[in-house]
Amino acid sequence: MNTEMNTAGTSHPPLETTAGPHVFQPGLSTRGMMFDVLIGLLPVVAAAVTFYRGAAIRQLLLCLVSAWLTEAVVCRLRQRPLTLADGSATITAVILALSLPPLLPWSATVAGTVIAIGLGKQAFGGLGHNRFNPAMVGRAFLMLSLPIEMTSWSEPDTVHATTQATPLAASKFEGVSTPLSSLFLGEVSGSLGETSALAILIGGAWLLLRRAADWRLTAGMLGGVTAGAWLQVLIADPARGPGVFHHLCAGSVMFAAFFIVTDPVTSPLTARGRWAFGILTGLLTMIIRWFGGYPEGLMFSVLLANAVVPLIDRATATVPVGGKVKVSDQ
Repeated sequence: MNTEMNTAGTSHPPLETTAGPHVFQPGLSTRGMMFDVLIGLLPVVAAAVTFYRGAAIRQLLLCLVSAWLTEAVVCRLRQRPLTLADGSATITAVILALSLPPLLPWSATVAGTVIAIGLGKQAFGGLGHNRFNPAMVGRAFLMLSLPIEMTSWSEPDTVHATTQATPLAASKFEGVSTPLSSLFLGEVSGSLGETSALAILIGGAWLLLRRAADWRLTAGMLGGVTAGAWLQVLIADPARGPGVFHHLCAGSVMFAAFFIVTDPVTSPLTARGRWAFGILTGLLTMIIRWFGGYPEGLMFSVLLANAVVPLIDRATATVPVGGKVKVSDQ
């Protein structure tokens, strides 16, 4: 380790300055922020229950109970205080439930939730220490372990599993485009929380107004998806590929832009870093959609972007007021 000599002649490690937050804002707490996120998720939950009724309620309850039990058991095993009151496990459970197919078997839902809380969150040390978004860890585990169950979709207002393709799958594999009005309102098959762009925009607007989410992350991701979609239209045959608004409203882009990439723990600290993180996530999503075997690449793009957050923070570190201080050799 490189050291410097102070005036007393003793050596010490060099002082390293990093980005904040270092300013205390009265009234702002982890619990309060989580409560704002829950309020923002209410329109999305309401849309899921409206379209999928009992199936949506079942998935939400399974995820919530499994998350609370896993959090309690792991805290007990680690001999740490119970952390259910901070709301982080509840947020992870709701986001994971909204990321799942409506009729996913109960055992898979429970297994994904246990992985999300136990491995995605607590294995790293709990809230504030996890490197990857816990809900996306759980969903990626299920997608890789149970690909058939995770791609068995049902149409809205039905209670039986069908082979109905999602708008992204229909566009990628069949060349069929879904009307934008259906995508915006939610009258399409897909995960519980990704169908209604209108409900997501209502809840997302609440998050931005309450400053529970950084608008740079949302704008960066939507901008990255828009840029990737424009490139696809320009390079590929426009008659065969969907348009920009289709990519924005179909799949989990809107849901992720407001409720997933805005996770303050797994996103960069600096303003420039958050722009870079959002744009990177959007571009990776489009690359996977375009070239990958999966019609939706959101969860993988989020996890890949999470992995490089330390590099983004280092590359976009803020300069102290007055500029960098040169240490003269003595």
